Amino acid sequence: MVEEFLKRQAAARKVLLAINRSRKRETLPSAHQIADAPLAVSEEHSFYIFRTDTNAVLARGIQGFEAAKSRANELRKSHGLKWDEVKFKAERGNQSSGGSGGSTAAVPKKQFGVSRDGKTFPNASGQTSRVQYARNYNPSKGRRFRGYTDAQGNYHDID
Repeated sequence: MVEEFLKRQAAARKVLLAINRSRKRETLPSAHQIADAPLAVSEEHSFYIFRTDTNAVLARGIQGFEAAKSRANELRKSHGLKWDEVKFKAERGNQSSGGSGGSTAAVPKKQFGVSRDGKTFPNASGQTSRVQYARNYNPSKGRRFRGYTDAQGNYHDID
């Protein structure tokens, strides 16, 4: 009974994956396209397993959906937990999305927003400006009003 449920769940994933891919092309997939659609998208992601009652992470860095599913089941049995107390999700962060994403992962992202010392602010185009603090206190933010002036002399509120 459980095996039949898992087979139906895998088939439903294939259908949803094919439908999501076809939305980008704006054509509905045929039955052959659905059957041939691999679950490679979920197999290339890294997953982590966590407890739902305490949000404690039990395992990280598990490659592939099927491996994460089996590892979650092993952890559930070893800790004596119920099915709904153990879940897994795809990890966010520095994951390359194929061939071209690997080379850009080594380049650090430029910080956006006010610097840690609170003196400079890079805007959306990457130009760094000095942050100006007002005399007036903003009670809803819990700090003074702040902003910066661009090269043309226009004042911009930061928050």
